[in-house]
Amino acid sequence: MRKWEAYQNPKGVMVIVHGAMEHHGRYGWLIENWRLNGFHVIMGDLPGQGLTTRSSRGHVDSFDEYIKEVYSWIKEAERFALPIFLLGHSMGALTVIRLLQNIEVKIEGVLLSSPCLGLVEYPPVPINALSVGLNWILPEFKVSSKMDIDLVTRNEEIKERAHNDSLYVTKVSVRWYRELLKAMKTAFTKLSNFPDVPLLVLQGGDDKIVNKRDVMDWFNQVKISEKIYKEWENCYHEIFNEPERERIFDYAKSFVEIWLRQIGYNVYTE
Repeated sequence: MRKWEAYQNPKGVMVIVHGAMEHHGRYGWLIENWRLNGFHVIMGDLPGQGLTTRSSRGHVDSFDEYIKEVYSWIKEAERFALPIFLLGHSMGALTVIRLLQNIEVKIEGVLLSSPCLGLVEYPPVPINALSVGLNWILPEFKVSSKMDIDLVTRNEEIKERAHNDSLYVTKVSVRWYRELLKAMKTAFTKLSNFPDVPLLVLQGGDDKIVNKRDVMDWFNQVKISEKIYKEWENCYHEIFNEPERERIFDYAKSFVEIWLRQIGYNVYTE
């Protein structure tokens, strides 16, 4: 876990949770923008990813490992005694959903970027069936993640950087895959457990990883007072890496500032 402080006049804390296969180092642009706009940022690498233990890369025994890790980041955020917002991308967004369904935390809002609530493509039925058995006898058996960077963003600069990124996870375990499926299913079965906090879902209109219909289905079913679903036409999966990311960030920032004003915080304090 790492902390970056706002450059001046902090007005909140943004806890960011990255997606599958990647790491916090890919979020430099987003972290910097939140800091420039008065937010401390807390982020780290999820278990089995980035700079975490190499021997367990691409593997978790339980999805709860992600939840426990992010919960520790939230507890650290509380030390600033400022309004806290959660921003999760893809599997990180799923982690945020499952955490909030399981644990009561004091936050002011949630931002979900292309939340992993269903996949565009699943393994063939025979392979999926085989994974059920392997999950019991060889849970750490790993296969290619098949996460092609060309499928996640249209930004050529980001793609070039990713091709040379040694911290990318290229193989995932059978247990990791089965835990992901279970977490996606549970996100729907425990819809009523999601807290009544302001929610913004940002979804790529041409997402080739996450099935946006599943995202819309979850969003439409969650019963909370304030929620916004915003789809960005033509954008791929990593919306904060897309060519439109400046506009997308401004939209996300506006959402956060609206709720800061709702709780009586002057977001324009100099």
